Amino acid sequence: MTTEWEQVDDYIAAHLLGDDPVLDAALAANAVGGLPAIDVSAAQGKMLHLFAKMCGARRILEVGTLGGYSTIWLARALPEHGRLVTLELEPHHAAVARANIARAGLAERVEVRVGPAVASLEAMIAAGEAPFDLVFIDADKPSNVAYLEAALALTQPGSTIVVDNVVREGGILDARSGDPRIDGTRALFEAVAAEPRLSATAVQTVGTKKWDGFLLAVVQG
Repeated sequence: MTTEWEQVDDYIAAHLLGDDPVLDAALAANAVGGLPAIDVSAAQGKMLHLFAKMCGARRILEVGTLGGYSTIWLARALPEHGRLVTLELEPHHAAVARANIARAGLAERVEVRVGPAVASLEAMIAAGEAPFDLVFIDADKPSNVAYLEAALALTQPGSTIVVDNVVREGGILDARSGDPRIDGTRALFEAVAAEPRLSATAVQTVGTKKWDGFLLAVVQG
């Protein structure tokens, strides 16, 4: 039996998103490939798409590809010569994502890099890669602070940083949880609060992904 939260998400999708065979195929391919069903919801994917549009993103960095569902939403917001770099630890996940991205007609705009994201980010910083206009972080939560620090090194004033799964059904209130995902998320809040270069908030969400939320930040000059 579906919850009212899930029914509301279905209502939103039916009225504002419509059918999307490409994204449906991506989720189906993820399931066939045995990937965990932890993608953002359709409404959240469209929200990320709109964020990218709102900030006029030409370069997007995603930390945590999974099967490329959120990648497709973000890449669709790019202009013709825009670029998205997405980082994925698992080679199998990356292979599924590349196939989904190619099916969506976005292979020329998206580069999937495989390996530990912290190492990939360090290499990008060392190489002096051009700054990104939007960074979406949705990977292992214990590394959230490391991802944030790397994002700050790879952005510029006016860039947007979005971090997923920052409420964890209220788990962030438990300072003694012992759960590394919660500890990593609490450390993220502390790091953002102490960072003068960021103006930030967090928004709770409910729906098909239960009770969670996003942290939203803009890099200041």
